[in-house]
This record gives sequence, C-alpha cells and structure tokens, in this order.
Amino acid sequence: MKINNRRYTGSKYKLMPWIKELILENCPEHDSLFDVFGGTGVVTSELLEITSSNVINDFLFSNETIYKAFFGKEKYDLKKLQAHVKRYGEINKSELDNNYVSDNYGDKYFRYEDAKLIGFIREELQQEYDSELINQREFNILLASLLYSFDRCANTVGHYEAYIKGKEIRSEFIYELIEPIECNNKIEIYREDSNELAKQVVADVAFIDPPYNSRQYSRFYHVMETITKWEKPKLAGTAMKPPEENMSDYCRNSAPKVFAELIESLNVKYIVVTYNNTYDSKSSSSRNKITLEQIKEILEKKGKTQIFETDYHRFNAGKTDAADHKELVFITRVGA
Repeated sequence: MKINNRRYTGSKYKLMPWIKELILENCPEHDSLFDVFGGTGVVTSELLEITSSNVINDFLFSNETIYKAFFGKEKYDLKKLQAHVKRYGEINKSELDNNYVSDNYGDKYFRYEDAKLIGFIREELQQEYDSELINQREFNILLASLLYSFDRCANTVGHYEAYIKGKEIRSEFIYELIEPIECNNKIEIYREDSNELAKQVVADVAFIDPPYNSRQYSRFYHVMETITKWEKPKLAGTAMKPPEENMSDYCRNSAPKVFAELIESLNVKYIVVTYNNTYDSKSSSSRNKITLEQIKEILEKKGKTQIFETDYHRFNAGKTDAADHKELVFITRVGA
C-alpha cells in the first residue's frame, strides 16, 4: 500500500498535481519544505522530487508512526516483514483469545473475528519490538501496515467519529504491507505543537493545511490513536472513545488568533496555505473557524499574497451542501 492509500478527511492527494504546479510557478526557491500540518503525509511525499530537505510535523501519534514508516532512513529486512504478512494470513482468527481490540471494537468498528486478529497483531508487534526482535523501522513499518490494513475494512464512513450501525459488517481484514518511500532527501519528523515548532524551523517554503472546523482530528481518528499508542485506556460512549487529548486550538474559536501567531513565527521565503470554502456550511461541525477574509488579511501582513482556486468535490457525510465547492491556495512571498 502506498502512502495515499488511506481514508482521511481533508487529504490533498488528488489536488497535488495542481498544487505542485503552483509551487513551481510561484515559489522559485523551493529546495526545503516545512509541511506544518502533515496529515496523511502525501504533500511531503508528492513534493520530494522538487525538494531536497523536508520537515514534516503532525500532532497525531498514528501519523508520526506512518511518517517514520514511509520516510525513515533506518535499514529494514524485507524478508522478515514479508514473513509477518505470511504468518498473519495463516492464523485462524476463531482460535484467538479475546483481547483489548475485540473487547472494545469487535462488531462495532470491525467484525469480531477481525478485531481479535488486529489486537493479536498489535500485541505481538509490541512484544517483538520490546524484545529487540525487530528494529524501530521494522516496528513502524509493521504497525503502519496494520493501521492501513484495518482502515480498509473499518465499518465507518471514512473516519472514526462513529461506526455504522444496523448493518452487517461485510468487510474482512487482510494484513498487507505498506511500501516505504526510498529517497535521498533529508527528512526530519516531528510530533509537536505547530506554533512552537514554527519558531525553530528555517525553510524555503512552508505548506500549511490546518484543520479549520470544530472536528478534532484526535477524536476523528481515536481508534488509530488508541491502537498506535497501545496504552489500553478505558473507553467510553457509543463510539468507544478514550479520554480527550491532543485537542487543537485550530478547531476552536481561537483559530484566527493561533493562525496569525503561526504565520508571524514562520522563518520562510514562501507560505502556501490551502483552504476550502465551507465557511457557510449547514453543519456546525463543518463550519470553518477562520474565514477566507481573515486568512487573506493575516497573510498580506507577511507579504505579497496571491489566491488561486479550483473546483473540487470533497468528502461529504451528508449534512453539508457541497455544490459549488472550491479549493483555494494562497501563496505569499514573504516580505514582498
């Protein structure tokens, strides 16, 4: 599986040819990239060929693991990884004991038998890593492969805010490997507060695709976070969520203020910001916390700003009218 082969709200994968062209045309110096809100990692991945130095950051534990799996530099034994795939494919799920995943997510997010296998794999990976039977890169690749594999069969609409009720779960879990990305780029991976990290990074281009509405990504992808961290917290509510953590100010009314602070802190030559025009959404959770006018005003204080737009059919769970939806890209030449 490639880095884009997962379901993720706001993924820019289909827009990347257009975005890359805009960067090449409007950011003549683009050797180093700071991907401030890395998300799926597809922006960094798609821009590797026009950069040589990359910094990617995201505050989700699962995304950090995925970045280390795809972009890490430590050597790994492919035959060892393939042996894991073969063995997991031969396991009789019905003979497995109940575990944390099956107890909490079975017949909810996954078929019960699949949940037992997912939990078994996660527990074994931790034991193998703790026993030094696999190195850190191999652990990250195998764990990221687990995340991508169960995301394909999860009983959801594309995120984990809730599972689909009242229907038989037909999808079946199959464990497959991700395909790590081989490149010569210097890549630094962080899981830090973006506003704090921005004070430390120097780059040619900062790419910014922050969450704009009230949907907290740590809650949207709580199943991935819980299985990644493997601290086995007590889960609550219909959606089986852990206690709140990693709550972003970009999903609150303070979003314009923290965005302005981020832009002010950046030490780059060009700032590329993506934005979608769902500010007047009927769904309160979809409604943007920062308006297009606020984005423009904040960026123009930093330098000369151009706005580009394209039609785009985005993910829609049903409450929001997606007609006339547009994706916008702001490009600011700092200090101009």
